Amino acid sequence: MIALDVDAIDALLPQTQCTRCGYQGCRPYAEAIARDEAAINQCPPGGAATIERLAQLTGHMVQPLNPANGLELPRTVAFVLEEFCIGCTKCLPACPVDAIVGASKRMHTVIAAECTGCELCIAPCPVDCIVMIADTCGTDGKERAAIAEREAAQFRQRFEAHNARLEKRTQEQSQRLSAQHDRVAAENAAGGIAEAIARAKARKLAQSPPPGG
Repeated sequence: MIALDVDAIDALLPQTQCTRCGYQGCRPYAEAIARDEAAINQCPPGGAATIERLAQLTGHMVQPLNPANGLELPRTVAFVLEEFCIGCTKCLPACPVDAIVGASKRMHTVIAAECTGCELCIAPCPVDCIVMIADTCGTDGKERAAIAEREAAQFRQRFEAHNARLEKRTQEQSQRLSAQHDRVAAENAAGGIAEAIARAKARKLAQSPPPGG
C-alpha cells in the first residue's frame, strides 16, 4: 500500500467540516483515506472535482460520489430568519468557523462570505429560524463557484481558530472548577481543624479538677 501524506489529502478537501463524509471533519476524513479505511468519494461539497484530485494523489480509481453521503449541489449558506430568532445562542458553538454573530437574547446573523454551508447550525436551533439559501456572495450576484484551494485554506484557519478558542475556554473552566474545589477543600480542612481544637479543649476542661478540689 502506498504511504499517503495526510496533509496532502487534507489540502485537497474543501474544509467545510460538514461531517457528511461520515467523519467529524475534513482532517479525520483525510486520516481515514490515508489509512485506506475510507473511500475517496465521500465528500459532497468537494464533488467530482475533489474525487478526481484525490484519485490522482492516492492512485485510486475515479468513482462517482457515494449517494449515501449526499449529492453534489450548488453552494448554499445559512441564513437567519430575523423575525423568529430568539437569541438563544445554541447555533454559535455549532458553527465550525464562527460565521454566526450574535449574543444572548439578541438577534443573530450569518457572515455569508465565511459560511461553509455545512448546515451544522440548523439542528441546534430550537425555533427552526435557520435556513439554507443560494450562495450569491460574489460581487456580480451570481452563485459562487466550487470552493477553491485558497478559500478552503481560509476555512481551515477559521476552523482551527474556533477549536483553539473552545479548548482555551474548556481549560479556563477546568481551572476555575479546580480552584473552587481546592478552596472548598481548604475551608473544610480549616473547619475540621477548628472543630478538633475545640473538642480537645473541651476534653481538657472535662478532665481538669474543679477549683479548690
